[in-house]
Amino acid sequence: MDPIIKKVRRDLIENGHEEIRKGSKRFFKEDILCYGVKTATVGKIAKKYWGEIKNREKQEIFTLCQELYSSGYMEDAFVVSNWMANMSVQLTPADMPTIRSWVSTYITNWAMCDSFCNHAVGDLVDAYPECISELIAWTASDNRWMRRAAAVSLIIPAKHGKFLEESMRIADLLLTDEDDMVQKGYGWLLKEASRKHQQIIFEYVMRNKQKMPRTSLRYAIELMPGDLRKLAMLKDW
Repeated sequence: MDPIIKKVRRDLIENGHEEIRKGSKRFFKEDILCYGVKTATVGKIAKKYWGEIKNREKQEIFTLCQELYSSGYMEDAFVVSNWMANMSVQLTPADMPTIRSWVSTYITNWAMCDSFCNHAVGDLVDAYPECISELIAWTASDNRWMRRAAAVSLIIPAKHGKFLEESMRIADLLLTDEDDMVQKGYGWLLKEASRKHQQIIFEYVMRNKQKMPRTSLRYAIELMPGDLRKLAMLKDW
C-alpha cells in the first residue's frame, strides 16, 4: 500500500463519528460502508493530500485512486472524486476505459456515482464531446449505476445550456427504465437542461409524459413555472 493511502485512511478514521456513520445509512436503500466523516472534512482531507500527489504521473495517481476505491468505503470514493476532478484537465478520451471500469466495478450507490460523474466525467465529456458515444453505450448496461452515470455525467454541461440534443437522446434511451435511481438521474438531467431550454424540455416532457415514469417527470419539471408543471402533470385520457 502506498504511504499516502495509509495517511488518507488514517485521517478519515480519526475524523469518523459513529452517529454520522449510522445516520448516513438512512439516505441509501443499499448497504453502505462509511467511516462517518462529514463531507466538508472529507474535502479538506482530499485537498491536503492532493498537494502531496498532484505532481505524480497520471497513471500513478490512477493507481492510488483504484486502491482507494478497492476498500468500498464511501469516503475513500469521495477522495477519488475530488482528486479526479482536480486532474480533469489532464484527462483525455484514452482514459475512458479506466473510467468505465471504475464506474462498473466500484460505484455502488448514487452518492458515489454523482460525486464522480458530475465533475470528473462531466468535465472530460465537455472537453471532448466525442466521449458522448461512451455515455450512450452506458445506457444499455445491466448495471444500474452505469445507466445513471450516462445521465448525470452531463448534469453540469446541461446546466450551462450545452449538449441539449445529446441529453434528450440519453433521456430517450432511459425513458422507460424501471430503476428509480436511473429515473431520478435522467429526470435530473432534463431539469438542468430546462434552465436554458425550458420550452424545448417542456415540449419533450409533453411528448413523452404517457411513457415517462412519474418520478422522472416530477424531476424534469421541477424548475418550471406552476402553470407548465400543472399541464405536464395532467393525465391525457
